[in-house]
Amino acid sequence: MNLNIDAITAYPAYIPVDLTFGPLQSKTALSCAVVEITTADGAVGHGFTAITDEEVIVGIVRDLVAPNLLGMNALDRERIAERLYWLMTPRGQTGYASHVASAVDLALWDILGKVTGQPCWRLLGGARSEVPLYVTFGFGSLDRDQLGEAARHLKTDGVTRFKMVVGHHGLQRRNEGADIRSILREDVERVRVVREAIGEDCELYVDANCSLDASSARTLCDRLAEFDISFFEEPVRDNDAGRLQDLRRQTGMRLAAGQNEGHLSRFATLIDSGAVDVIQPNAVICGGFTAASKVAALAQARNVEMANGGAFPFHNMHLHAGLAHGGLVEWHLISVEMCKALYSDLPERRGSTLALPETPGLGFVARPDALRDFAARGGSRGVGKG
Repeated sequence: MNLNIDAITAYPAYIPVDLTFGPLQSKTALSCAVVEITTADGAVGHGFTAITDEEVIVGIVRDLVAPNLLGMNALDRERIAERLYWLMTPRGQTGYASHVASAVDLALWDILGKVTGQPCWRLLGGARSEVPLYVTFGFGSLDRDQLGEAARHLKTDGVTRFKMVVGHHGLQRRNEGADIRSILREDVERVRVVREAIGEDCELYVDANCSLDASSARTLCDRLAEFDISFFEEPVRDNDAGRLQDLRRQTGMRLAAGQNEGHLSRFATLIDSGAVDVIQPNAVICGGFTAASKVAALAQARNVEMANGGAFPFHNMHLHAGLAHGGLVEWHLISVEMCKALYSDLPERRGSTLALPETPGLGFVARPDALRDFAARGGSRGVGKG
């Protein structure tokens, strides 16, 4: 069988999303890119990346990556990963390169699964056939009353783990005249509403998306202590390992980070410095399953918990089901709806769990019509995730 790479195509997409929580509705959108790799014998794999500028990703794949990977064997994932590293990040640069590497690597794993007749999670190790979920629902577009209503609706649907956004781009908004102290005060009240809505028996997580300085993050940690927060994700700008270590020691709050990291050395620093309780490699950002499995090995060796951060459960579920050190997968409501626009045969959430498919490869099908349609619309509109 000839599995040499014959073609690589990248499709940009900017996808509007309508969220519904019972009677509530909210509108948002998200950017992504899908990479399609075809072998000489016609095996096709689809990779994915997001939380980035989709048009830049497409340009890098078309002009730099494709010419350098054509003719390579699609099963030589380590060789390809090394070639991508020296091609795009030879001096340790970060940024778009890890997004591109993720999309390519996921497509290669999809091909591996299809030619062997096995789902990716089993090829990764087959540790479990079902993963636990937490549901990210508490977006900044919802006001206090809507947050409470959405939380109650999700709880009646069997959700027991909830995540909400705090910080709300605080440092960026400060430069535009906003008062961070007011943002923090509102955060406390928003968290209070959600905790009251879900009760004491459910887990609650918060995520600042790297939007706070260390002092503001400490203030928020102190004021949220009464609400039994299971972990605080990305509280400080740049995932600064030193500040995270200080914050963890000073407040006793469990911290999580890593969803947007792209180099193994950065994960090693976060783990070995004692900066985090939970490390969060994201397979659609950190370099695919090939890179994420190495992060998992680091975390397991140091007895540091691992979870999915940064959304996109349909890709990350394979990592956490495949590896014994896998953990929680993020059912990010915006990314779930986004993936529904691109793929068919996606697995369905059951309460706070997700069963892994037995279908070979990633286990779901990219819709060619949707890829062509979104690519034809063109135009980057932003990179946020709610």
